[in-house]
Amino acid sequence: MAGGGRPINVLNVAEKPSVAKSVAGILSKNQGLRIREGRSRYNKIYEFNYSIRGQPCHMLMTSVTGHLMELDFDERYRKWHSCDPADLYHAPVRKHVPEDKKDIKKTLEEEARRCQWLVLWLDCDREGENIAFEVIEVCRAVNCHLVLRRARFSALIDREIHQAVQNLVDPNQWFADAVDARQEIDLRIGASFTRFQTMLLKNFHIDSVTDDRNLVLSYGPCQFPTLGFVVERYWEIQAHESEEFWTINCSHKSEEGTATFSWMRGHLFDYTSAVIIYEMCVQEPTATVTKVRQQEKLKYPPYPLSTIELEKRASRYFRMSSEHTMKVAEDLYQAGFISYPRTETDSFSSGTNLHGIVQEQIGHPDWGPYAQRLLDHAAGLWRNPGSGGHDDKAHPPIHPTKFSSGESRWSQDHYKLYELVVRHFLACVSQPAVGAETIVEINIAGEVFSTSGRVILAKNYLDVYRFESWGGLVIPTYVHGQQFIPTTLTLDSGVTRPPPLLSEADLLSCMDKAGIGTDATMHDHIKKLLDRFYAIKDANTRFAPTNIGEALVMGYDDMGYELWKPNLRSMMESDMKEVSVGNKSKADVLANCLQQMKACFLDARLKKVKLLEAMGIFFERSGGEDQQAAGEVVRQCGICQESNMVLKKSRDGNLMVGCFAFPQCRNAVWLPGSVSEAAVTTNTCNSCTPGPVYLIQFKFRQHEIPPGFNVNHLGCIGGCDETLRQLIEICGTGSRIPARGRGPTASSNNGQQSNHRQRACIYCQQTGHSSSDCPSQFSGSRNARANGMNPQSGMTAEVLFSHHFL
Repeated sequence: MAGGGRPINVLNVAEKPSVAKSVAGILSKNQGLRIREGRSRYNKIYEFNYSIRGQPCHMLMTSVTGHLMELDFDERYRKWHSCDPADLYHAPVRKHVPEDKKDIKKTLEEEARRCQWLVLWLDCDREGENIAFEVIEVCRAVNCHLVLRRARFSALIDREIHQAVQNLVDPNQWFADAVDARQEIDLRIGASFTRFQTMLLKNFHIDSVTDDRNLVLSYGPCQFPTLGFVVERYWEIQAHESEEFWTINCSHKSEEGTATFSWMRGHLFDYTSAVIIYEMCVQEPTATVTKVRQQEKLKYPPYPLSTIELEKRASRYFRMSSEHTMKVAEDLYQAGFISYPRTETDSFSSGTNLHGIVQEQIGHPDWGPYAQRLLDHAAGLWRNPGSGGHDDKAHPPIHPTKFSSGESRWSQDHYKLYELVVRHFLACVSQPAVGAETIVEINIAGEVFSTSGRVILAKNYLDVYRFESWGGLVIPTYVHGQQFIPTTLTLDSGVTRPPPLLSEADLLSCMDKAGIGTDATMHDHIKKLLDRFYAIKDANTRFAPTNIGEALVMGYDDMGYELWKPNLRSMMESDMKEVSVGNKSKADVLANCLQQMKACFLDARLKKVKLLEAMGIFFERSGGEDQQAAGEVVRQCGICQESNMVLKKSRDGNLMVGCFAFPQCRNAVWLPGSVSEAAVTTNTCNSCTPGPVYLIQFKFRQHEIPPGFNVNHLGCIGGCDETLRQLIEICGTGSRIPARGRGPTASSNNGQQSNHRQRACIYCQQTGHSSSDCPSQFSGSRNARANGMNPQSGMTAEVLFSHHFL
């Protein structure tokens, strides 16, 4: 860039009005700064003089407000009934400036006509680069001779802004192409599936805050896998079958204190084995110390702060939602107190002035003394920060950029988040905490027990990072070969427990690991789940699916497509990252991805009955369908006495007889698991009352019934049929498929298995199947949930064979 010469007009465009104001103030030093109105009253124009590498410039600084353009289908495809949703995979799309941004467009056009350069001050990530090219398109349309330059910065502070304007670079077309690809993929997939499932399920009465008639069942390629994480954990909890176990606990009290020893076997699921081992220990209770090991332990400080870690830690420490965290972080960034808050980077470059950042904090009343110790070479507290292995090549880790002991306009959340950023930075340049750990093992009658104690020698980073602790536990002194009699030796029981619901921090971790969304968008996907009532979040920031959220995932799962799994979206995100570095073209990624998803969409539409069946488990359907369409009438329901019991298939494909008034009445008769076909006949039972009870023609799978039983059988479900009773005892009822969300049952860690006696299912009280395989857990438990009932404690369905026969 040549220096000197006549002044040139430079149009500078920032992503937000507040950023434009900050940059103009820094570059002009608030001297000779003139402000005038633009076409949009929110996007003012700042004028001042400046020199870029010796070139005199008349600077005009203005802004957009996020994206200037929207991507949409051509007019004829925008109405829901204007085309087949499958056509949306190849329908023409175009970017356009919406009505509410037209004034901003006019301002850019007017100012660009009289400028020689266009300097882009958009956020330095992919999304910001895409907005930059939207600005370029508008400005170049009225002035094709504009010289295009890009300012790259990570903090709204003097040093960063002056350095950015003196080192302008070219805009990155690859970054913009990656966002264009994502926008088009999301538009086409989202619109096609949203129209498909909304129109398909419009006759269901869905409990929601929205009027049923206007309810849109939105589908998002990122939102749906995020919902899948929530539902999968919920199913894992529902499928969990608590199992009792036994463990031996030992303690020893001396003058130095009490030590609690843990059994090295952990626990046993077989009560008899546990009792035998416990009795051996009681008969020979002398404990012999077999090992005493002392070692130094280090607890390392966290890596430098990335966006995902900021969101996770704010959720854990302050119970702040990821959406609110990013809003507060954006406020702090725009006010110049922290660096750019959207970054994947968790390692500082070698050129970062880390000591200078610490120096700015020594005046703080709380952490200032610690910052002073860090800078004292004699204290030995300083340690160059570790690296988490991620670098987005755009921004450094989040760190403080300006000192503050609290601002009058800050909320409590602003102060908390600023404190977290500062303390996290000070921690990551500190020495790890040091502890001395002692591990003691003892032997009682051949059984090994262990205990450990820890003494903190130096807290180091824990002195400033108050959000973490490392408790010390002092135990008595033991020496190898020492013997003693335990103070207590007990056999205690417990039960296995399911994992908890996903917390917001857990959900962010799942998304990050699977590559769902980016650091700048993950919080938006979580918010959409809540806004669309697909999931709810409790006071402990844990997520559970709503009925509609679970039904949608269940329906697509039954189709055989893992649309709710992260794999598809993860591959898309990987492809878009390849576009952003120039390894793949936008056109190739669009073609491959849309071809794959269109095939998936067409197949899902062929299997739409699965979605209808899943919705039918939770919601009533209008439209005048008669009972015959839902199933063949077998008898009147003996529970509600208002509706009929009908033969139908459960959602897992197994035949059953259930009340037509479901879900208000959950009366059900589970048939033998070996039934392959069944049809209600006109014959009635002469024994069962109240009648009529119509007989059912059954056909059994030959390989699933014992010798001596006929494959064809005309039977009664009223309670008088001995053949059906025997087949239920032998074959069990319902599905042979493991419960959702669970893989093969793992054996316990000690190799012990519970005894193999027949246990009654804890849900329906029948034998022949485990509780995790109970048909009621595929339909009944979800039915209970649809009615707000606990499926284990609120079971009202009468299991007729169990009631009459067993």
